[in-house]
Amino acid sequence: MNLFDLTGNAGAAGPAEAVCSRKACRGGAEWQLLWNNPKIHAPERRKIWLACGEHRAWLEDYLQTRGLWKATVALDPAGRAS
Repeated sequence: MNLFDLTGNAGAAGPAEAVCSRKACRGGAEWQLLWNNPKIHAPERRKIWLACGEHRAWLEDYLQTRGLWKATVALDPAGRAS
């Protein structure tokens, strides 16, 4: 028995829902914002922030202002890049 799983359902849950990366937002993610920091990452490396529809523009602006944003890709309903 796992002491951290008091319900006895360890491993029974499906994949977690993709959640927006904006601070304090628990909204479902609809977009992937691909970015990298050219000062520390190889040019082909991409980091990913997830965004809900409400925060997509804010997160894109944040990354673009700092020269980090590369692309925005929609998520399909299963939470994968489309």
